[in-house]
Amino acid sequence: MPMKKILWWLIAGTKGGVNRARIIHLLNQRPYNAHQLAEKLELDYKTVRHHIKVLEDNNIITASGEKYGTMYFLSSSMEENYELFQQIWKEISEN
Repeated sequence: MPMKKILWWLIAGTKGGVNRARIIHLLNQRPYNAHQLAEKLELDYKTVRHHIKVLEDNNIITASGEKYGTMYFLSSSMEENYELFQQIWKEISEN
């Protein structure tokens, strides 16, 4: 599936889309682990883990490390399509 469709579905088409977009935005700035993301976003750790799994399953983010030390990064395909993400986010935010 093309990245544009995946991003629309992940961000605009699902209930947790706003939180997933916030995670993508943060990971564009620097890598974080799940605990750091939960703190930064003021979300429950389990909620963040759920969104991370969805984003990983759709090749939006990648992980490096193990257990609590696992750091998350944007995948190379997401980095290449970050402008597309910003356009979708802008469109959603205006509505």
